[in-house]
Amino acid sequence: MRIYTRSGDKGTTSLVYGARVPKDDPRVEAYGTCDEANSFIGLAVSFLRNESFQGKERILKIFHEIQTILFHVGAEISTPAGKEVVWKLKEEHVKTLETYIDELDVNLPALKNFILPGGHPAGAALHSARTIVRRAERCSIGIENLSPVTLAYLNRLSDFLFVAARYINFILQVEEQHLHQEENA
Repeated sequence: MRIYTRSGDKGTTSLVYGARVPKDDPRVEAYGTCDEANSFIGLAVSFLRNESFQGKERILKIFHEIQTILFHVGAEISTPAGKEVVWKLKEEHVKTLETYIDELDVNLPALKNFILPGGHPAGAALHSARTIVRRAERCSIGIENLSPVTLAYLNRLSDFLFVAARYINFILQVEEQHLHQEENA
């Protein structure tokens, strides 16, 4: 199979079920943003594969699960209104993210100030993924017939990625940089 089809050379692309839309269609923007976030999670994973820390296999498994679900989120967004979504998120997916957040957050130092995104390259990639997921959420708000569970998942995923970035920096002993109040004046 060739990777190029030339079908998008005039600025259109296909949604699920083959409907053609302009590449600047809100659905394309939203699912493309999910893909971008997924790529940054993959970047974080690539950095983590070279590290040694307790719980590494578990965190990699969690990221793999999230990347898979995020792929399905993109497919749901790419499904035209009135067509059946092949794979639907369930409330349990949102609850699972909440469990992961609580699990990672329990040992982290309490936040007293805003933190500046960065730290270990994996942590920085997760902070980037978090902001991209926030954009995906904003892009998805107006998508017709998008499940409220999907919007909740994107919202919770950005929270998870924030905690995961902090967790990675913590376990890899990379100090967070805090925004000090006097710098905020």
